[in-house]
Amino acid sequence: MMKTPGPDHPITIAWNPKRVRVLYAGHILADTANALTLKEAGYKPVQYIPREDVEMEVLAKTDRRTHCPYKGEASYYRIFRDGRFAEDAVWSYEAPYPAVEAIRGLLAFYPDQVEIHEIDEGRTADDVRAAVEHTDSGAGSSQLDHWAANVDMPGEEAGEYEDSDDIRSS
Repeated sequence: MMKTPGPDHPITIAWNPKRVRVLYAGHILADTANALTLKEAGYKPVQYIPREDVEMEVLAKTDRRTHCPYKGEASYYRIFRDGRFAEDAVWSYEAPYPAVEAIRGLLAFYPDQVEIHEIDEGRTADDVRAAVEHTDSGAGSSQLDHWAANVDMPGEEAGEYEDSDDIRSS
C-alpha cells in the first residue's frame, strides 16, 4: 500500500551543493556534484547518486527486494572489488512512487559498508544559476533567458573553419 509523505512522515529531496564521494576498499566508487539528499522523518539523510557518476562495473544486482510504503520497491546491488565484496550494500528505486520520483534509478549506499564523504566546494544552486545568467552590459538582461545559441554543432557546416582569422586554425 502506497502512503503519501506528510506532516506525520515528512520526506524532502534536494540537490546537495557539496561534492559527494563514495569509497570502497580505498577506491573511489562514486564521485558526483549531482547528488540528491533525501531526508525522511527521523532517519539520517541519504545521498542518492546518478548512475553515470558510479563505477557500475563493480556492482551486480542481487535478488533482494524490500518495500517502503512511502518510496516503493527497492532493488539491491553487491559491490565486488579487489576480491572483496559487500552484499546488498547499494540500493535503488527503479520505479518509485510519485512523491519521490526524483530518486528514480539513482543509487544509495549503506554507510556501514562504504565511506561517504561530502566535500564542500562552496557551490550553491544560486551560484550555478548566476554563472549562467551573467549579463553582457550590466543592464540586467540575462543571456540565459534572452540570447539564442550562437554556435553550431561541430561538423554541421563543412569548411566553416577555413577563414584565416579563425583562431582555431592557428
